[in-house]
Amino acid sequence: MRRIGSGAVALAGALAGCGRSKTDPEGPLDFWAMGREAEVVTSLLTAFHARHPTIQVRVQQLPWTAAHEKLLTAFAGDALPDLCQLGNTWLPEFSALGALEPLDERMAAAGIPRDDYYAGILDTNVMPAADGASRLLGVPWYVDTRLLFYRTDLLRAAGHARPPETWSEWRAAMQDIRRLGGARSYGALLPLNEPDPLFALSLQQGSVLSDDDTRGAFSQPPFRRALDFYAEIFRDDLAPRMTNTQVSNVWDEFARGLFAFYVTGPWNIGEFRRRLPAGRQNDWAAAPLPGPNGPGASTAGGSSLVIFKGSRRKETAWKLISFLSEAETMQRFHALTGDLPARRSAWRSPALANDPPSQAFARQLDRVRAAPKIPEWERIFQEMQLTAERVVQGRQGAEAACRQLDAWVDALLEKRRWLRSRRA
Repeated sequence: MRRIGSGAVALAGALAGCGRSKTDPEGPLDFWAMGREAEVVTSLLTAFHARHPTIQVRVQQLPWTAAHEKLLTAFAGDALPDLCQLGNTWLPEFSALGALEPLDERMAAAGIPRDDYYAGILDTNVMPAADGASRLLGVPWYVDTRLLFYRTDLLRAAGHARPPETWSEWRAAMQDIRRLGGARSYGALLPLNEPDPLFALSLQQGSVLSDDDTRGAFSQPPFRRALDFYAEIFRDDLAPRMTNTQVSNVWDEFARGLFAFYVTGPWNIGEFRRRLPAGRQNDWAAAPLPGPNGPGASTAGGSSLVIFKGSRRKETAWKLISFLSEAETMQRFHALTGDLPARRSAWRSPALANDPPSQAFARQLDRVRAAPKIPEWERIFQEMQLTAERVVQGRQGAEAACRQLDAWVDALLEKRRWLRSRRA
């Protein structure tokens, strides 16, 4: 999943006035995918073609940095593909554009059980409709969340036999590790330009928006508790005031003990195994995020598969989505990419069931929550972290910073409130 801006929604809507293109129903199925996933998915298509020999699939690979702009340009020019990989935080934007085909009936007819998906992940694909109901607009393809990677040996040396499960235990462990290592080490690495750790802490407290997601709630006690805990980690020198670009090499610094805890995602399972020296391979593990009173919630990320409304090959597109959603296909996809499967049944493979770091992610995925389902969320998400950075660096007090953030969010969401009042 990649973060994107939402300001282009209105522009795309204004440009799209000519109707959808008349795609040839007999031509190849156009599938747009991003990054490494686009490279790998073509190797899965041999099995799909064996099952559906008359269906041709044309995969177009998009770089993540250009994908959002290209999709909006294609929407405005009536040139969207039949189906696409879409980061699940992108769905609210394309739902607002009316670009996505509802998939509820197809999923039910295919016999794909919804409870085989992690509930918080599936929820990111369910969008409110104008009639007050909800629609499934995407099918989770692979999943992502954030949890703790930690140095087991440093934790034991500091007197802690197991990873922390509560905020107070986590703080105590970081303090003891800091005392043990002195000025040469920190308790954690929380890069100041990465919003996910703070957002995960805020999800454990409640919503960051109020009034049906039309106003900010950053000055309210739930977010303030998360921000205060986050900022105190830096205030007490338990984490360095650094961005990820200021860390020369995360894996080298983790190996030499600059920090003991790192909040990060599943791609680092493979990175830690490749990049840490052999002598450190038994000195790290992963665990769910601590919460205020026990294991806590985290972010619901990943990518989904969607069908665009303008496609004239929706049934054919659904066949490909169904194939890519099968547990065995997801297992092969994981073997090729390291991406975590979205369906629980795919986790029965030995590569996942017998892998302790992967199982830590499985436990965390049972406790994930969707971000607010509004197109403006991407901008709010980034502004939230910029606000937190000012607080951490001592450039602004928490109370004033949160009031300022709420005022900015309220102004950003003014049109949303106006539209709601018009509907009422």
